[in-house]
Amino acid sequence: MKYQNIKLLLIAVLLTSLVACGQGSSNNGGPGGSGQWGGDRGGQATSVEVTEVTTGSISDQVRSFGSIRAQDVVNIIPQVSNRVTEIHVDLGDTVEQGQVMAKIYDVPFRDEYEQAQAQLRQSRSTFERDSTQFARQRVLHEREAISASEFDDARSTYEGSRAQYESARAAVTQSRENLANTEIRSPVYGVVLNRMISVGDVANTGNPAFEVANLVGYETRLHLPMQDWAEVTVGLPVEMRLSNRDGIAARGNVTRISPQLNPNTGLGEVVVSLTELTPSVRQGVLVDSRITLITHENTIIIPRSAMIEQVETYIEPETNTVELRRNYSAFVVQGDTIARQRELTLGLEQGERIEVLSGLEEGEKLIITGHRNLSDGSRIRIAGQGRDEDQTIGGEDRPKGGEGGQRGQRGN
Repeated sequence: MKYQNIKLLLIAVLLTSLVACGQGSSNNGGPGGSGQWGGDRGGQATSVEVTEVTTGSISDQVRSFGSIRAQDVVNIIPQVSNRVTEIHVDLGDTVEQGQVMAKIYDVPFRDEYEQAQAQLRQSRSTFERDSTQFARQRVLHEREAISASEFDDARSTYEGSRAQYESARAAVTQSRENLANTEIRSPVYGVVLNRMISVGDVANTGNPAFEVANLVGYETRLHLPMQDWAEVTVGLPVEMRLSNRDGIAARGNVTRISPQLNPNTGLGEVVVSLTELTPSVRQGVLVDSRITLITHENTIIIPRSAMIEQVETYIEPETNTVELRRNYSAFVVQGDTIARQRELTLGLEQGERIEVLSGLEEGEKLIITGHRNLSDGSRIRIAGQGRDEDQTIGGEDRPKGGEGGQRGQRGN
């Protein structure tokens, strides 16, 4: 009796397996429904959208963010110290080279200058008198009319008066310079970025009064990780976009590259000088910079969404290490009703655009939606096109009548 129960149990398991196999065989030959004819030819067609395979240009780019700044920023420091009496410019004002930006109280410096001029006049008079006397003493000494000691005294007096005269001239020059420096002037043509003084403040010779951006050009400084920094070279083109707007806001070129990485951050600095810019580009604006490393022209490009990626785990028997192998493919249309899978070799990637080196030909119809559940040879229906073959209801083909209905019956 025990053996009969075991026998009945084995028969039940065998029947269950046969039923499962029958259900699998009724699904056109296993996963994907390809069967011996390939694909879902006997089942319902999958609705897909297609686009034509075209060629274009694609670039390998390094992307980073940086702020726009002037190439040269000048700190204007007062050359004399006293109370500020006038302010002529403010933030954002454009200044010409030599334009007066502020005025310092100048009465003490003007008095100093006038005093130096008076001292110069007195020194000049004394020098001229002693110079004439020395010339006379020289003639008398040559005629041996005076002693050598008298001639030496005359020469010493002449030398002293000449030194006093030269010192007085230097004092006049210095006092004149100090008086002129009571007017703080811009040394460059630029824009005022910052003002650190106000009327009534005491201007100090050690503290900046204004910060001016020299308008010789703009630049942005990017800080890149080592793998990107190592690939960038001087002269590469750069496109810049504002973070909240579409379109290119500025263009430039890489002009300087730091020879070493920052020891604290591990990043390398790259300086980009702007060559073209729109009115929206201003000092301090944050831009999304994209350095173009290489560009391929007239190459096949597809959207990333049309590509299918397959990842396989491979164990290297000798080293016992695990590797991930990635395969890429896409589906194209054959005869408007059949999907064919193509293995792809990829090239450059730029955002959602992928370069295809092999696997596709220009002009083919690439399936861009509905391809996730397809297999090679699956039946498809292109969305937007008239179905002259059949309309499917519940997985069965329904004739439309006429010649089209006859073709649908033959297809079944």
